[in-house]
Amino acid sequence: MAAWPDFYPCTCIAVDAQGYGSNNDRRQSEIQHDLPRLLDRAARRAGLDRAQWQIQHKGDEQLAVRPVDGQEPRLVDDYVRHLAAELRAFNAQRVPEAQLRLRAVIHQGLVELADNGFAGTAVVATARLLNADPLYDALAAHPEADLVLLLSDEVFRSVVAGRHTTLLPEDFTRVAVRVKEYEATAWLRVPALGASAASSRRPGTTETGKSVDPASGEPAAVRPEPAAAGSSGGTGISHAYRADNINVTHVAGSVDARGAVFGFGSSGG
Repeated sequence: MAAWPDFYPCTCIAVDAQGYGSNNDRRQSEIQHDLPRLLDRAARRAGLDRAQWQIQHKGDEQLAVRPVDGQEPRLVDDYVRHLAAELRAFNAQRVPEAQLRLRAVIHQGLVELADNGFAGTAVVATARLLNADPLYDALAAHPEADLVLLLSDEVFRSVVAGRHTTLLPEDFTRVAVRVKEYEATAWLRVPALGASAASSRRPGTTETGKSVDPASGEPAAVRPEPAAAGSSGGTGISHAYRADNINVTHVAGSVDARGAVFGFGSSGG
């Protein structure tokens, strides 16, 4: 298990099971049994070892802290993707009342291993983000989602906007978080919805619907729409079917295409 002296730059990963308190005793016990195992499997599939993390257990909630070591893109991308897949497979075998739905947060900052847990404003900020209304609202708005993710602005800008993952800034929705004394900008994603939407608002937009430039947080410049085929504005995009120009790819065996996006078109226009 990793250890470090004094306050050290760390990544904080927090998860919380939705609706835990409304369950009976046996169901609460089952959640506490299943949650760490799901998190462990997701980490292993992402090439991460949670045995090396400092983990604070709290019934339906876990706060994991690990020193910053360059694996942050893998946390934001691979770990979250595998966790969503683990939850999907887990819930597919259960009635709705027994399914597990998680809120997740990733933040970073200075953390100290203290006598009774963790010390540092980064830990407090992580707890506030985990209780932010946008996470609860996203789960309520998307009952098909098993997982909702909130990145702090610091993590989003360094990892996602910096293009260190397969995710795009447009895959996230900018939200305002206000919990107790904490106020900050954060970035919301619902993995089950893919890149098409991150919440009830359009991805990559503010509450007003204006596009956001992830580098500045300000509305981005309006991009011109591509000209229609045959218009004077340019060659544009043609949606005409062309039977003389077709590429066919043959795949032998089964293919796991969950979460994939397929596009069809002709290279000639």
